[in-house]
Amino acid sequence: MTAVSGRDALRVADVAAQFPVLRNRLFDGRPVAYLDSAATSQTPDPVIDAMTSYYTEHRASVHRGVYPLAAEATDLYEGARDRIASWLGSTREETIFTANATAAINMVAYTWGRQNVQRGDLVVLTEMEHHSNIVPWQLLCQDREAELAYVGLTGDGLLDLDALDSLLARGPRLVGVVHVSNVLGTINPVASIARRAHDAGAVVVVDGTQAVPQMPVWLPDLDVDFYAWTGHKAYGPTGIGVLHGRRELLEEMPPFIGGGHMIRTVAANESTWTDLPHKFEAGTSQIAEAIGLGAAVDWIQALGMDAIRAHEQALVAETLERLASSSSSSSSSSSPEVPGLTVQGPLSAADRGALVSFTLEGAHPHDIADILGGLGVCVRAGHHCAQPLMRSLGVHATTRASFAVHNSSEDVARLIDGLGVVRRTLQLD
Repeated sequence: MTAVSGRDALRVADVAAQFPVLRNRLFDGRPVAYLDSAATSQTPDPVIDAMTSYYTEHRASVHRGVYPLAAEATDLYEGARDRIASWLGSTREETIFTANATAAINMVAYTWGRQNVQRGDLVVLTEMEHHSNIVPWQLLCQDREAELAYVGLTGDGLLDLDALDSLLARGPRLVGVVHVSNVLGTINPVASIARRAHDAGAVVVVDGTQAVPQMPVWLPDLDVDFYAWTGHKAYGPTGIGVLHGRRELLEEMPPFIGGGHMIRTVAANESTWTDLPHKFEAGTSQIAEAIGLGAAVDWIQALGMDAIRAHEQALVAETLERLASSSSSSSSSSSPEVPGLTVQGPLSAADRGALVSFTLEGAHPHDIADILGGLGVCVRAGHHCAQPLMRSLGVHATTRASFAVHNSSEDVARLIDGLGVVRRTLQLD
């Protein structure tokens, strides 16, 4: 599959044909319009094939056997790590496999956090955070009697950087920030935030779950201390995530989970730890999952991240044009095509990742999602694991349409047409 610049590069029909669910799950003879990739992406054939090949041709545990089958499995597993690390500009020692992004952030909170955050220290988060980048820090601050503070938003759905600077002036120990909001779609200026936070003496933890599958990410340019993401939102399998950490910090951190594989020596009363990254990977590895994630990274790179970003940005721009007033500078505006609809977040596709969240006056988001689902349009409804953000927006929940490489203008049209059905079904006209 050839990747060239521009939206047309992806040959969407050819890309979509590689997803078994989209081939097999039909509505009125058409594939479902899957607009929930921000929750979990579909999985293409090459990823499934790579995992099947491990199970059928190379099934063995890794690192522990010297026979050829075990060596093959180890090469596949560690080869996947090397490619994943290289893709984002990290190193294999700084690329740790976890169960998901939540586990990765908890690892930092329970290891680095409990070594470094003390009573009275300040931890700074943003109101955009997913619960996975809130709850671990709440638990840490409660345990350490530390203070937790939040950076709010501007009226156009962007992070209030002046408020951030005010908190940084207090010398926080840690700053946690989401790269791309899973509700607003807002792309945060992570490199700039990291520079400011480091100048204030803080360590920076980034939730990159939405960013990695949607836009080019190069960790050396971001210069953050910890960057977490998950495989199942990046066309890979469930059950595997990645933590990229700054090596000098990882070296100083104690293990998160103890057991086999992460040790160098075990005596009766004490143990010593093996080298990075295995120090943080106790127990039998997620072998098939890592191999699958490596295949997903290969597949994404074959498409080209610039082409992916251009394609998805164009779909978001098309959706915003149809759902939001182009003349409004507010972060929420009434839709000309769907009366009573309010778009949440920035109104420029350039400021957004690949999603659009909205509310519809007189309609509960769950009812919207249920009616759209009956039309073969798959969207997400709820608080999206971002309840503090919902309170900041003054809503209980939103409906979210999120895009991926297999989506097309037809999917956007089906969403808009479906919202018309929602209005008629709920008698909102």
